Amino acid sequence: MDYLNELNPVQRRAVEHVEGPLLIIAGAGSGKTRVLTYRIAHLLKFHQVQPYKILAVTFTNKAAREMKERVSKVVGFRGEQVWVNTFHSTCVQILRQYADRLGYKRNFQIFDSVDQQAVIKDCLKDLNMDPKKFDPRAILGSISKAKNELITYEQYNEEAIDFWEQMVAKVYEKYQKKLFQNNAFDFDDLIMATVTLFQQNPDVLERFQDRFQFIMVDEYQDTNHAQYVLINLLAQKYRNLCVVGDEDQSIYSFRGADIRNILDFEKDYPEATVIKLEQNYRSTKKIIAAANS
Repeated sequence: MDYLNELNPVQRRAVEHVEGPLLIIAGAGSGKTRVLTYRIAHLLKFHQVQPYKILAVTFTNKAAREMKERVSKVVGFRGEQVWVNTFHSTCVQILRQYADRLGYKRNFQIFDSVDQQAVIKDCLKDLNMDPKKFDPRAILGSISKAKNELITYEQYNEEAIDFWEQMVAKVYEKYQKKLFQNNAFDFDDLIMATVTLFQQNPDVLERFQDRFQFIMVDEYQDTNHAQYVLINLLAQKYRNLCVVGDEDQSIYSFRGADIRNILDFEKDYPEATVIKLEQNYRSTKKIIAAANS
């Protein structure tokens, strides 16, 4: 329990919170990574939670790696058994087990941006569209935005209003069918396909709800709609969801991040505990004052 002595009273309250939803408002330099790390360690050491019952989600592989290393330093090898992943790597591991429920083979490919552009160009060729007039990257951007909103090509086609959207709808449909023929997902598909898997297969969803009874999400203010739906599907049975973020630090709006996800957390979970980490350990008072102004 020595690690608790390293925390201030507010940080310690967040670490020792166990049951029920928890919103941690954490400003820059307030020790949120330490709080998340020690909260995982506390669940393992003090409450005897099995490591495979914990899911911690971050936005980068580097952050996930660092968090797992820090947990392992406190609790030893059991820390290695905690699922500390990005959203996308979490979904890959789930789909590797159940992609066949969606008609894919489990050894599916994941297409990168180069693969995606090649497929889009093939689609444009099939549709007799000139890639010089219709930029493949712009089309991919529109498709990516739709997937982050969990909009299928059928829905996109129904809602298309102007010429551009109608054109994207045609490409989106052909593009998705080509991915399926190649037993491939693109990056945005990973979350959308996992949400679809859960929505169409209640038994699979319940299996992972029972698996991940304690869920923690870092930088919650940067989640998009697809990520929001995914996390809330997983958390709806046990409601032990801890999210950390700060509405003033959202940086991914260009990727579809929806600030309402963190602002509305208390509407989604009326019984939530809210803890604010306001002490900044990283910056001087002058820097903090300047930043706030």
